[in-house]
Amino acid sequence: MDTVILVTIIIVIVGLAFDFINGFHDIANAVATSISTRALKPRVAIGIAAIMNFLGAISFTGVAESLTKSIVDPFSLNNGEFVVLCGLIAAVIWNLMTWLVGMPSSSSHALIGAIAGASIASASSFSVLNWSGFTTIIIALIISPILGFTVGYLIYSLFKHLFHDKKLGKMNRRFRFIQIGTAAAQAYSHGTNDAQKTMGVITLALVASGLLKESAGIPFWVQVSCAASMAIGSSVGGYRIIKTVGTKIMKITPVTGVASDLSSLSVIMTATLIQLPVSTTQVIDSSIMGVGTANHKKEVNWRTGKNMVVTWFITLPLAGLLAAVVYWISAAIFL
Repeated sequence: MDTVILVTIIIVIVGLAFDFINGFHDIANAVATSISTRALKPRVAIGIAAIMNFLGAISFTGVAESLTKSIVDPFSLNNGEFVVLCGLIAAVIWNLMTWLVGMPSSSSHALIGAIAGASIASASSFSVLNWSGFTTIIIALIISPILGFTVGYLIYSLFKHLFHDKKLGKMNRRFRFIQIGTAAAQAYSHGTNDAQKTMGVITLALVASGLLKESAGIPFWVQVSCAASMAIGSSVGGYRIIKTVGTKIMKITPVTGVASDLSSLSVIMTATLIQLPVSTTQVIDSSIMGVGTANHKKEVNWRTGKNMVVTWFITLPLAGLLAAVVYWISAAIFL
């Protein structure tokens, strides 16, 4: 078998493995609030999330198409398919490491940073990056959690204004039913953005290897396989991260759960519609912190929040460095 084809097949396998891990790593964020408020039982919540994640992933391709050409020019890479493979391996390693400690890091940061790191290591130069597209992605990743926090704060403030004559605590039963819908919608929005990142990376490898024309777009089989892989991963669940998001940021009630769900899905869906990849992890967690601040800032466990923010900031550069190391070791052995 031709070496290029063999490496490309391995890329597809590792890419789907990344999506599988991403499914149980990140979907925990989407269902954590509904589980912690007992709006849904864990198995039911994860089952709904898996279905909605799949539907969201096959509904759009804009983010995938944007990612294919925004990080690096596939034709500027020597052994481009090998570079992509090293980046994917590093992203998988990072996701598993953070999952083991129950820290909701960003799979988006890990994947984007790893592809960039492997590319830089391959070219021995930062010039290999598509700085215009790469900068746009970084800006979107930075702004999105700020928007999540802000929208969360505003939505819960609106709730308090609309229901000022009633105690929100007495409305928890009604909001618990509403939360079933918002949790499902949030899982759908997760699929519309997160699953597309791997679609874009696999397509990047296909273009770099010459097996696909750059103008061909995202192959349907790539779209469906990535969606299915993430959905299967979602069905496994990520209970370590569910515990962190659902209980350690703040005490979540059905009212605050609905507010945070609405906040995060609005930001994520907006990003999907304008074809920008964002970190669903960051948006969801920052939305919870925004809602908690609007409710009572002392209710937010700022120590947990600080640890999350630190993890968010270090993920992209450390994933990039890890990918560079993976590339150097692999290149010394195979190239």
